[in-house]
Amino acid sequence: MPPPLNKFKKSLKAGETQIGCWIGLADSYPMEISGTAGFDWLLIDGEHAPNDLRSMLQQLQAMQASDSEAIIRLPVGEAWMIKQALDIGAQTLLIPMVESKEQAKDLVRATRYPPQGYRGVGSALARASKFAGIPDYVTTANDEICLLVQVESRAGIDALDDILSVDGVDGVFIGPADLAADMGFPGNAKDPAVMGTIEKALAKICEAGKAAGILATYDEFIQDSLKWGATFVAVGVDVTLFAGIMRSLANRYTSG
Repeated sequence: MPPPLNKFKKSLKAGETQIGCWIGLADSYPMEISGTAGFDWLLIDGEHAPNDLRSMLQQLQAMQASDSEAIIRLPVGEAWMIKQALDIGAQTLLIPMVESKEQAKDLVRATRYPPQGYRGVGSALARASKFAGIPDYVTTANDEICLLVQVESRAGIDALDDILSVDGVDGVFIGPADLAADMGFPGNAKDPAVMGTIEKALAKICEAGKAAGILATYDEFIQDSLKWGATFVAVGVDVTLFAGIMRSLANRYTSG
């Protein structure tokens, strides 16, 4: 019995557009609610949201009844973090701030069992193997792992061709906010220079046969990103959606 089919990875390979949402409220209850919304994928943010391994596990469990696929973004690409995220059942990881071919190659190896990589073989303890309920998990898991790397700096853009040449990298996600800041436009990802860089990067990713991704939170940018070739697009962030609705309601009925 192989591990569960990674529908997100399969859809990306087929070139099917996948629309998702960023989840940063760091709790299983809003994640369960989000899972009923109908997104293709939901991202559990371990970089900028107050998540730890247990809260990410609880959110994966909350998504079990959902048709949305889970992605975990780790804070950094440390091998021990990757190992733990995979063992709790994540099949798709997004790793931030990737800036070289060597870094991308090491991330691939960290997500694979030997001999393709060096992921620790402790699957009997892992939720990913249904606690040894999938006898051939170690020999079949590699095929269902989806590795997405995040390019969000000038160094990453300069190394993009090299990163794209790495086997095992399934997709490249462009981070507009960090890229804009690194280019000298903090808080202004709409600057034409930033937008031009993103457009060229997405085209390059597509030409290399990889999936291109981005977070775009307003309609014009969403439509442009899709036109430029992005196939996995986050169209909102739960924290800002919730905060905006709460403030709007308060402002409507209070003097504050």
